[in-house]
Amino acid sequence: VSTQSTWGHFLSVYFFSPRLCRMAQLLSGTEVAKTIRAEIQADVEALVAETGVRPGLVVILVGDNPASQSYIRSKNQTAKELGFHSVEEHHPSDMPEAELLALIARCNAAPEIHGILVQLPLPPHIDADRVLLAIDPAKDVDGFHPVNVGKLLVGEPAFRPCTPYGIQELLVRSGRPIAGAEVVVVGRSNIVGKPIAAMLMQRGAGANATVTVCHTGTKDIASHTRRADIVIAAIGVPGFITGDMIKEGATIIDVGVNEVGRTASGKRILRGDCNFEECRAKAQFITPVPGGVGPMTITMLMRNTLHAARAAVQAARRLA
Repeated sequence: VSTQSTWGHFLSVYFFSPRLCRMAQLLSGTEVAKTIRAEIQADVEALVAETGVRPGLVVILVGDNPASQSYIRSKNQTAKELGFHSVEEHHPSDMPEAELLALIARCNAAPEIHGILVQLPLPPHIDADRVLLAIDPAKDVDGFHPVNVGKLLVGEPAFRPCTPYGIQELLVRSGRPIAGAEVVVVGRSNIVGKPIAAMLMQRGAGANATVTVCHTGTKDIASHTRRADIVIAAIGVPGFITGDMIKEGATIIDVGVNEVGRTASGKRILRGDCNFEECRAKAQFITPVPGGVGPMTITMLMRNTLHAARAAVQAARRLA
């Protein structure tokens, strides 16, 4: 046997085997979000034509956190593109808590405002829990008020938290089987981990999964993630989920947005909570960072605000 043929056989077996050549399909939140935003825009136009009511969203930012400023700009731009009445309240970092609470009270009472979002984190002198409690649950489009958290847990959600809502919608619209799936959520935050676990374990469409939540107290996280059909990584540690922690053909939802450096031009370099290259070589589907969960989060905020506007119209009709 010639050396050339032996070398050719080695290449064909090692480099071109199905396992080594297969790369996970990207679950593009950007593309799915475009479709949903077109639906929202059409619904906004229909609502305005029928009732004269335009969904109103106020976004409140206290301080000059660069990441928060970027998020706020994106949210306001999206709201305007979809035909919303969009208001930005940007205040200095030394804004007294009492003034912020008074601003929220005015927004609660304003009929043209249907959704209130206070951008976190807040400066240390402001009690974030007190601020979130001050928001009218009917205008809590972030879904963080205890009333809305309770409704979510019992399966009667008014507003689903935006990032978990985006994850669920991304899975549903991409055709990923959820019912009966083994889902492992890595992270137990109030913003992502806890609510997505509660949402996916409910009885109903887009849910009915068997859910395990891993966290800093979990002894062997890999023993759980290796059996998961769907891994949702929301732990805030870049590259935490590696290729040897997932099984062949899994679906990986990477919620992490971790800044790991800057380019020469000053652009942020972002990494997810998964080692993307390792996981992509083994998974069947994976979300990119950026372009995965992020666009879905903002989109579901818009859907929640539209829902709030419709609910306000219905409430007004009942009182008429």
